[in-house]
Amino acid sequence: MVFHDMNGSEISVPSFQIPSGDLNFLASEENLYDYSNLYGFSEWLHHELEDVSFSEKQPLLILSHSSDKLIFLIAASFLLDIPILSLNPGSTQQELDNTFKHVNPAAVYTDQEKDFGDNRAAMISIPTTALKEKAAWNSELFTLAKPGSTAGLFLTSGSTGAPKIVPIKRRQVFFAASASAENFKPGHNRYWLLCLPLNHIGGISIIYRSLLYQSAIYRMENFDVNQVKVFLSENKLFQVASFVPTMLIKLLEFPLFQVHKQFKALLLGGGPVSLDLIKQSETKGIPIVSSYGMTETCAQIAANPVLKPMGMYVPKKSVGRIFPPNEIEIRNEGGSAVPPIESGRIWLKGPQVFDGYTDEDLNRKVFDEDGWFDTGDYGHINRLNQLFVENRRTDLIISGGENVNPFEVEEALNSLEEIQEAAVVGVPDKEWGQKVVAYIITEQESKPDTDSLRKELQNRLSSFKIPKEFHFIEAIPKSDMGKILRYDLISRYGKKEKMV
Repeated sequence: MVFHDMNGSEISVPSFQIPSGDLNFLASEENLYDYSNLYGFSEWLHHELEDVSFSEKQPLLILSHSSDKLIFLIAASFLLDIPILSLNPGSTQQELDNTFKHVNPAAVYTDQEKDFGDNRAAMISIPTTALKEKAAWNSELFTLAKPGSTAGLFLTSGSTGAPKIVPIKRRQVFFAASASAENFKPGHNRYWLLCLPLNHIGGISIIYRSLLYQSAIYRMENFDVNQVKVFLSENKLFQVASFVPTMLIKLLEFPLFQVHKQFKALLLGGGPVSLDLIKQSETKGIPIVSSYGMTETCAQIAANPVLKPMGMYVPKKSVGRIFPPNEIEIRNEGGSAVPPIESGRIWLKGPQVFDGYTDEDLNRKVFDEDGWFDTGDYGHINRLNQLFVENRRTDLIISGGENVNPFEVEEALNSLEEIQEAAVVGVPDKEWGQKVVAYIITEQESKPDTDSLRKELQNRLSSFKIPKEFHFIEAIPKSDMGKILRYDLISRYGKKEKMV
């Protein structure tokens, strides 16, 4: 397989083999499945959907909480070359309606009662027996090739409040999996512990990579720190885990916790990782992997070698080198590349970088004529080409692994009668990475009850987007162009202004 970049250069696409049917595929609290179960389910799904035509513009829409059925569906869709769009199961009806303005799903799988409007999509119902079917690898149906096809579409917050839809090509998955495997990967019949939501690339990429690595997944319904402690310290079948910082913090509360000797790596995502958390992990002997990536790069596109307690990778604040054959440039605001050590905007190019949003107007703003992608993030590289990220997308808040668009939260707050104007920022937080904080100007002198505010917001926003703190102020700082000076508000928070 060959990938042609925007300059016409040929790059060989990594290739992978279909796993043997007798290898373990998925385990959960009560169930154990091998790959022949996945193949049996995939044949069942193929026959269920044989009259449905899928494309990037007409994907399989998924609105479901974590379950064994959901993991089977995502993995089978990849084998059958069916593009998916997996949404947050806590999405409000308004959020769904906004999504339907941009996509027209050909089929829908959901475990909820939602209004899908006039959409004529086929509705999928998965019987439990479908997961128990067994079959051999069907070379006529299943593929781990087709690098030019779309694996899935993923929503990421946009500066206007409307969602940005990121199509992820299968080639991105292949390059990302191959690069990550240079650092670590679970062995056959060894588990990658999956505790992350399955509507982000971070969680779904675990399913893709396990399939490509011919390894297994252990799905947890909810993060149970006591059970995780046992898995990672005593059960040698568990070799890799993916957490957000909040989960690791809970694990570090056990003073005697240590991972077993066969454990390979703990990936931390969902926002900045503090130096203090890295140091604590080093002390406990936890081999964490600090990295840099985003939806547009199919998760991590740079990473340090596994951080081990002996011979700890230095410098700790670096997120490592960009995975080859991808490239990086640091540019000033004028668009010119700057030398090592000098800070600027992070630009990326290569086969792991997406081809563009579904909205062409957005693409004209983030791609240059040579195909370089402006991440919107700020940082620098040293003389060893190690990347240091200084500021992630200036306005986006990443709290507990979830992306929060402050513009969307402000719009919801400003729609409330008792609020004259609101500004929302993310402030550093040990548990959440960042927490959502709202600064509010009220219509009257009396301040509204914050519990009532939260209750009103529940009908407008997903729970993780609702501010954890409210501050009542007399004026919101703005530039002469009327733009909210969010840095001023974050600094004001640091001065410990009275919280409500």
